[in-house]
Amino acid sequence: MNYLTVENISKSYGELVLFENLSFSIHKDQKIAFVAKNGSGKTSILNIISGLESQDSGSVIYRKDITTAFLAQEPKFNEELSIEETIFSSDNTILQIISAYEKALLNPNDSETYQAAFEQMEQHNAWDFETLYKQILFKLKLENLNQKVKVLSGGQKKRLALAIALINKPDLLILDEPTNHLDLEMIEWLESFFIKENLTLFMVTHDRYFLERVCNEIIELDEGELFTYKGNYSYYLEKKEERIERFKVETGKAKQLYKKELDWMRRQPKARTTKSKSRIDDFHDIKQRAHQRRKDHVVQLELNMERLGSKIIELHKVSKTLGNKLLLDAFDYVFKKGERIGIVGKNGTGKSTFLNLLTNSIQPDSGKIVIGETVKIGYYTQKGITLKDGQKVIDVIREFGDYIPLKKGRQISAQQLLERFLFSRKKQYDFVEKLSGGERKRLYLCTVLIQNPNFLILDEPTNDLDVVTLNVLENFLLDFPGCLLVVSHDRYFMDKIIDHLFVFRGEGVIEDFPGNYSDFRTYEDSKPPEVTKKKITNSVSNTKNEASKLSYNEQKEYKNLESKIKSLEYDKKQLEAKFNNPELTQEQITKFSNELEALIETIEEKELRWLELAEKIDG
Repeated sequence: MNYLTVENISKSYGELVLFENLSFSIHKDQKIAFVAKNGSGKTSILNIISGLESQDSGSVIYRKDITTAFLAQEPKFNEELSIEETIFSSDNTILQIISAYEKALLNPNDSETYQAAFEQMEQHNAWDFETLYKQILFKLKLENLNQKVKVLSGGQKKRLALAIALINKPDLLILDEPTNHLDLEMIEWLESFFIKENLTLFMVTHDRYFLERVCNEIIELDEGELFTYKGNYSYYLEKKEERIERFKVETGKAKQLYKKELDWMRRQPKARTTKSKSRIDDFHDIKQRAHQRRKDHVVQLELNMERLGSKIIELHKVSKTLGNKLLLDAFDYVFKKGERIGIVGKNGTGKSTFLNLLTNSIQPDSGKIVIGETVKIGYYTQKGITLKDGQKVIDVIREFGDYIPLKKGRQISAQQLLERFLFSRKKQYDFVEKLSGGERKRLYLCTVLIQNPNFLILDEPTNDLDVVTLNVLENFLLDFPGCLLVVSHDRYFMDKIIDHLFVFRGEGVIEDFPGNYSDFRTYEDSKPPEVTKKKITNSVSNTKNEASKLSYNEQKEYKNLESKIKSLEYDKKQLEAKFNNPELTQEQITKFSNELEALIETIEEKELRWLELAEKIDG
């Protein structure tokens, strides 16, 4: 069933042509991700199909009688209403019935009104709906329903808009970066919600695990043309690579044919037969195909990193309380060279406070923080670039100088550096306020990196960056020789670049987990419910009992083994499943058997070592 048809839409801003003659459609039960580079018009397309902007040409046609909801990047509300009033202000019939019932509960003496409200709840089966909407509010941490919208943070407003969209259960839900401003727990819940609910989705998101697990179709805007992939993110990557390779082959063939036809054209055939005229017409088409060129420029990141001495950053018995909330409690940690630490935890557990302490923005209540003389901190904050009236892109970089030093004594002009960050010479003279959200983040990243930090702190660096830029940033960070501290809700990003995690549990409890985010989730899912919280002491997360019986390295090994064994068991199942293929050759059977034997031996070794360490703890 077709819900929406977009036909030949175009959009320009002055001389800037965002896109031309784009057409696609959305059908019932599709979960579509829309993928494109920053600045190519993703948000404008969402705004056009949602009716917030008008297209220059073309049409957007909705099926009659379908309900839609749009989650914008910056939702607008009546600031004077409470959270509950905002939710009930929608025209959802069942919400109105629930609202009337809850008001009736406040006046128990009016039995007639209560009875009427109760009957309406029964008639419309509103009890299940009420349970669902309260669960959604609980999961999105919006439980204080009397709180006024005007006191909410930007992230809370985004979560409120998401909650309203989910509660109303529209036929078609359009989402612009739905995982921004959600913590990891919320993202995983939303992922599960979308997988099980019969919702039709059209979304822009950079979250690659989300793309992988939720979406069943990807539409990509590339070089001004739309390409559709009937599968998830892995399928998209595979087929896109095939498409680009095909393009290269076809262009190569066209170039060869062009040379041949060019030679024929130069001989200027005198006999203008119908056949020769047709060949001349074909020549112009061949010429156009032969001269096609992909604009596959990628961000080039390079640092002239300051030398890092032996003393980096040390935290000694650092405590911090904000209001009545204990965030750090006698926290000890000594950063080592080359460490790559991810920070995870629910909102309000102290992650931002920790970063502010490290960067000297706030002071600890007790304890001390010692920063080595050679440490140069680069801090990429969630706030992003500070906008100045009338400032152009080139002006932002020239504040750091007309020439920027690179490695080995080389230098680069401000213009050349911006080109490396995908800002063309023409784009460099655009006003910063006219840039897209992703382009501003790319410019901000440039300003942080050109200061040559050796201790890099990234607070939600992946928000609004396109997938191409994310891949480049990840590869740069993998080679970054300094210390790296990352707060991110992008699980794919965290898995790729960090070595261990600080897990903020709240109430001053911080755990040091030896592994990436997926390892941590596997570990958490395998923990029995009675496992208690463990507090980090001398940079190790342990109970006093464990700390007294295992060395530091043994403690890290013990925790890592649990998630490693589970991962190996999964690999074993995957390998065993391959034997079900009746078309296996004898050579393949032998190969898989040897792999399985080696895998079983590895699992047994890991299990024996785990038991040895477990006996030390119990003994």
